[in-house]
Amino acid sequence: MTVLVAPDSFKGTYTAAEVASHIGTGVRRAGGTAVEVPVADGGEGTFEALCAGLGAQTVRVPARNPWGAPTEALLGLAGDTAVVELSQASGLHTPHDGYRDPVAADTYGTGMVIAEAARRGARHILVAAGGSATTDGGAGAVRAIQDSGGLDGARITVLSDVATTFIEAARVYGPQKGAGPDTVELLTERLRALATEMPRNPSGVPRTGAAGGFSGGLWAHFGAELVSGADAVLDAVGFDRHLARASAVVVGEGRLDSQTGQGKIIHAILRRVADQAPAVPVFAVVGSVAADLGDYRRHFADVMVAGEPAAMLRAGQEIAATLRPLASATC
Repeated sequence: MTVLVAPDSFKGTYTAAEVASHIGTGVRRAGGTAVEVPVADGGEGTFEALCAGLGAQTVRVPARNPWGAPTEALLGLAGDTAVVELSQASGLHTPHDGYRDPVAADTYGTGMVIAEAARRGARHILVAAGGSATTDGGAGAVRAIQDSGGLDGARITVLSDVATTFIEAARVYGPQKGAGPDTVELLTERLRALATEMPRNPSGVPRTGAAGGFSGGLWAHFGAELVSGADAVLDAVGFDRHLARASAVVVGEGRLDSQTGQGKIIHAILRRVADQAPAVPVFAVVGSVAADLGDYRRHFADVMVAGEPAAMLRAGQEIAATLRPLASATC
């Protein structure tokens, strides 16, 4: 009986690796075999999941935060592939002593990290685009890359869990970055003006609005590929290979709600299980369940609320106990 434990982080409380460890411990205590594969969808935890899946080494590199203050960011290096997490240098929670101005915030620091990856010989640079403090249309990152001399032929793939278009970025994400209605309008007009000045116009292209238009800026200037973060992470961690040997799959996130089916990692996992191993049950271990979950619950063999480590461990034990009679019947 092999249980593939593939949770996302419980945002703000437990990392995906911590959740996987607690559930996996419970599975093993109940006599099962747990394969722990922490995952993410382009936002929080994506850097760690990709680095683990690719066997990347991490190094600290100089950058600057969204408001121009010096900072450092981690860069993952695995052969000719590099992993960059936008939120480290340009994130909403990046340390800063002054006013967090949503208009002044830029992505120059992330561009510095991307440029450093290319300088170190990376030919393919994966950028996780979640958690930004910025709505600069990627202008800062583009400027930093150009200031450094360019990408030397390296290609960029931007990972995100959203399909928002470039011009919509301020309206959709501006408020969570501190922008009021007037500021949202100002930022929207700035994005509209930027789009017309770029080598190709990102205005109506899906996924170009990720991280306040950062993805659109890199798409327009450097031909960046814009992809689902969830699927890219699942490929990197070898999810399909693990699924082929699994008796059950455990997914998890902080809150299971109606948004789960809109590009998030759990939906991507459900899709792969349905396509490749439809007889394998999927259990959800989550911090909470929204009242609007509705019919989405039918995708799971069980939905278990476990918001702290002891409950996660018990959930793992209960899942293994549920599977034991099925494993015996197939022997």
